[in-house]
Amino acid sequence: MSGKNSDLPVRLGAALAMIGGALAAMWFGGFVFWLLVAIGALLMLSEWAGLVGAVPQRRIAQYALTVPLALMCPPPIAMGPSWLVLGLILGAAFFIAAVSRNGRLGWGVAYVGIPALSLVFLREQEPWTNGLLLVFWAMALVWACDSGAYFAGRAIGGPKLAPSISPNKTWAGLAGGIAGASAAAWGMVILFGLPSNLALVTPLLAVLAQLGDLYESHLKRCAGVKDSGNLLPGHGGLLDRLDGLVAVAPAAALLVLLLR
Repeated sequence: MSGKNSDLPVRLGAALAMIGGALAAMWFGGFVFWLLVAIGALLMLSEWAGLVGAVPQRRIAQYALTVPLALMCPPPIAMGPSWLVLGLILGAAFFIAAVSRNGRLGWGVAYVGIPALSLVFLREQEPWTNGLLLVFWAMALVWACDSGAYFAGRAIGGPKLAPSISPNKTWAGLAGGIAGASAAAWGMVILFGLPSNLALVTPLLAVLAQLGDLYESHLKRCAGVKDSGNLLPGHGGLLDRLDGLVAVAPAAALLVLLLR
């Protein structure tokens, strides 16, 4: 069995565990979903610090994100207005950049914190079923995009999308990702009543997901590493698996604000 195939059961098991945990947290919502998002954000920020060469400053960056993450905690505990939490995240980003004299470390606070806020915002939309559907839409379109891009890229191949950043990505994969995300969104329109205007903009979010993947690939190439971390068996770090969602979540939250 080749090395790539020998770790397939591990990769599959880790993927199923991640998807199962995310679905369970989405279903329960409230404190459970917030806790998963908050822990994930802190772990991602730690990986980010390593990518930008700021390992000794990981702790201060994580502490700076703690207060905004705490204010995201949903009722009845401490839910602050979303605009206030957004302001605190941006303030924490500037604070970290100034104290550490590392602008990329400060950018990481915003890069991780704003998507975290966006996911909690989506899940807390009323009624309960609407918030569940919205956050599922944002996450499922990324999963479908990744799957569609993988299978289309493998089956069709062809010209490379960005060979200097990610040699394996193709234009066929991008098209397959857009098709997969769109199919998932329209499936949710038919089965669960997702607003059709959100399905119409899903192809744009699929492109964002691919750009988020390329951006993280660029970061890893600059850092000279294969993975952002080793937290997930067979998958690398959280940033490796959530790079598309990081790009999609803020845009999805903004679209929900504009189109609802």
